[in-house]
Amino acid sequence: MHFLTKTYKIRKHGVEFKQVDREWDWDNFVIFQAYMFTAAHHFFPFFRDMPLWNSQGSMYVILLHIGPAEALYYIVHRLFHQNFFFNRYHSLHHASVTVQPSTAGSITFLENLFLTCITAIPILGSSGLRGGSILMLYLYVLCFDFLRCMGHSNVEVMPAFIYRCFPFLKFFIYTPCYHGLHHVEMKTNFCLFVPLYDYLGNTMNPKSWLLHKSVRNGQLDRVPQYVFLAHVVDMLSSLHVPFVFRSFASKPFTTQWFLLPIWPFTVPVMFAMWAWAKPFVHTSYLLRDLLHHTWVIPRFGFQYFLPFAQEGINNLIEEAILSADSLGVKVISLAALNKNEALNGGGTLFVQKHPNLRVRVVHGNTLTAAVILNEIHPDVKEVFLTGATSKLGRAVALYLCKQQVRVLMLTASTERFQTIQKEAPVQYQRFLVQVTKYQAAQNCKTWIVGKWISFREQNWAPCGTHFHQFVVPPIFQLRRDCTYGKLAAMELPADVEGLATCEYTMSRRIVHACHAGGVVHSLEGWDHHEVGAIDVDRIGIVWNAALKHGFKPV
Repeated sequence: MHFLTKTYKIRKHGVEFKQVDREWDWDNFVIFQAYMFTAAHHFFPFFRDMPLWNSQGSMYVILLHIGPAEALYYIVHRLFHQNFFFNRYHSLHHASVTVQPSTAGSITFLENLFLTCITAIPILGSSGLRGGSILMLYLYVLCFDFLRCMGHSNVEVMPAFIYRCFPFLKFFIYTPCYHGLHHVEMKTNFCLFVPLYDYLGNTMNPKSWLLHKSVRNGQLDRVPQYVFLAHVVDMLSSLHVPFVFRSFASKPFTTQWFLLPIWPFTVPVMFAMWAWAKPFVHTSYLLRDLLHHTWVIPRFGFQYFLPFAQEGINNLIEEAILSADSLGVKVISLAALNKNEALNGGGTLFVQKHPNLRVRVVHGNTLTAAVILNEIHPDVKEVFLTGATSKLGRAVALYLCKQQVRVLMLTASTERFQTIQKEAPVQYQRFLVQVTKYQAAQNCKTWIVGKWISFREQNWAPCGTHFHQFVVPPIFQLRRDCTYGKLAAMELPADVEGLATCEYTMSRRIVHACHAGGVVHSLEGWDHHEVGAIDVDRIGIVWNAALKHGFKPV
């Protein structure tokens, strides 16, 4: 979790999708250990006769690990850094410079074989000396794997005072900084957990403990220029984060069977977040020299539609905006429900309440409108628009009518329709047509959906209809004889770094258009708030700016 670990991170560069894919089978070593110990249980009778616990055996395990096991690992590890073995085997492990716990298991079969055999030395040795026990076996393996993962965590968890008070421990327990240096300067720090052998072999990196001290003294986190204020959509999508399942988070969100057993555990978390929560930093990455943070409002999608919850949600959003303002953030943009018109008028509430804000508040809907409009084929002469009087619906309708496209605006409010119609130039007002029923679109093959529609309502669309949409959550794809567009989105520029999480249902390196709109606002250095009604005249300006900075339409 970035907001917990950012102070003690060793290497700031984020993990990429390539690393996640390369380390996809990190759990092979766990499976391999299970096979090996199952075989040992079958072939060695004393494994079946072991007592539950033997205190003398625990001392044997510690001595055998510090002695022969560590020494053998040091020798074998240095051997794997010779050209022949490194190029064929060990280079896979070292391809990851920014290490994570999964990196510990990202090794080849031959390395797994050696490592498991080394793990077996203390277990077999203590059992042979009549010190074996069932608890000792499991505790040793779990401690072994835990220490390996800790060393690859990229977060310095070992307090500095331990080594200051007990200097000799520097030779007997390593730190994540110590092992992290091995992935940067590969000719040093070869030990498994005990740096003593690096000292004896003259391979200890002299920067090891200086780096540990500097990291543990705490590092100031860089103030981001841009913050995207996201929110949780539903309880299962809340598990689509790297600190739960890194591999799952690296793919677009879909409901998977393995999430269902975990679902009940999210319910008490939801109530805890409902009762007391603050916005927290979820992730960060670099866009050129722009440090980009995603902050999350800990509220689930359905809570936004509960009248008694709206004041609390607005307070959380306001707290995030004021926090960004005090930090010196330049732009903060609001995700879909955080800028709901009924909630805060598309962010207008906060700008009016705090007129002296230095941070620019942006809903990003101008670029969302541009993406939707650029998806519509130039030959289309008529569209059916639901959610027609919303911020986006209004902007889309006004833009299309100027292109002489007939817009069937679904709304029961004649007053709101006429207000929008009067905004259009007189010569184009005839292209805006109010309709009150879905039947009116039974001959229109281009639907722009801004309000959730059911299967019954979709059935009024003729065969071959394409559903464009800007509704959250997206509508169900229920018609096989029709096509469905995804939510308005853009592909990030090629120079974006440190990104390994998909944004909700979006594909890799794809973000919602409102998210991209906030980034463009920051990159352009615009000093106006983008809240409330969309300025239709700026749709083309924002679209061209996005393309200029390397964003691509999906």
